Amino acid sequence: MTACGWHFLIRRSLDPVRCLAGCLGLALLSGLSPAQAAGPANSQEGSVATFHARADLVLVPVTVTDKLNRFVLGLQEEDFHLFEDGVQQTVKHFSGEDAPLSIGILFDESGSMSYKLPTSRDAAIQLLGALSKDDEVFLLEFADVAKVSVGFTSKIEKVRDTLKNAQAGGLTAMLDAINAGLLEMKKAKNSRKAIVIVSDGGDNRSRYTAAQIESLVREADVQIYAMGVFDPVFSMGQAPEEISGPRLLSEIATQTGGRAFAASAPADLPSVASRIAVELRNQYVIGYYSSNKATDGKYRHVEVKVSEPAGLGSSLKLHWRLGYYAPAH
Repeated sequence: MTACGWHFLIRRSLDPVRCLAGCLGLALLSGLSPAQAAGPANSQEGSVATFHARADLVLVPVTVTDKLNRFVLGLQEEDFHLFEDGVQQTVKHFSGEDAPLSIGILFDESGSMSYKLPTSRDAAIQLLGALSKDDEVFLLEFADVAKVSVGFTSKIEKVRDTLKNAQAGGLTAMLDAINAGLLEMKKAKNSRKAIVIVSDGGDNRSRYTAAQIESLVREADVQIYAMGVFDPVFSMGQAPEEISGPRLLSEIATQTGGRAFAASAPADLPSVASRIAVELRNQYVIGYYSSNKATDGKYRHVEVKVSEPAGLGSSLKLHWRLGYYAPAH
């Protein structure tokens, strides 16, 4: 799995869907790759969400891209090979088709988002437009505090109308928002779950630490994506948390097999939103029953490999959920 930092989009549209030459006719779309990190857990005041992978079927969403960072579709179950802590597992569930999604949008309304707010709002609304009738979405707004403004609904107009009234002000409790978002996601009705964070990542208000949240997202069966626009690294007057924002969001997203995307200007955010929407619609979901029957609550590392079709060479890149916690007594 390739490690790298944030990906900056230079005002361009997404590549259209097209076919590779060859008997497989693989469909492709443009793509980007993430960074990797991990963190331990602590306890602090308040209720922290706790999640465990299902004891029976372990589901692993997988994104496959080619050497030009385009999606590769059309792979079959036999092309994938799953390993848990180095031991090969038997694939018992495979889906390459679009499936209903449960999505949470975590929207930053702090003062640091002031001039970015209109475009960020438009990007979030654009993401809503990609949802299907079987999807559901919730909205969580955060600044000094995090609050669920709209609970899970299939009526996207409720979320859209709430976003239109968003106003910037206050500090940034982003980590608290992620914790609250994971708690809300426990109400999801669909097995495919994703959280999309719209923020500059400059947390300066949360009760919870980055290490706590990174540990929680490793436990959660939820993909996390992040999109944001950041001031240049050497901008005058930036606080330390603003400088570290992109790295923090990248670390959090990568734990779940999601992505962290950055725009080089507010006007690029709609392209980021489109990229996330397309990726969520073009993933494989692979499931297996672990051969390790221990109920020790330990973290298990997951690795996914693919047998590359003729004509693509050794160029495929895979992005997947890095692991899960085994059930405990």
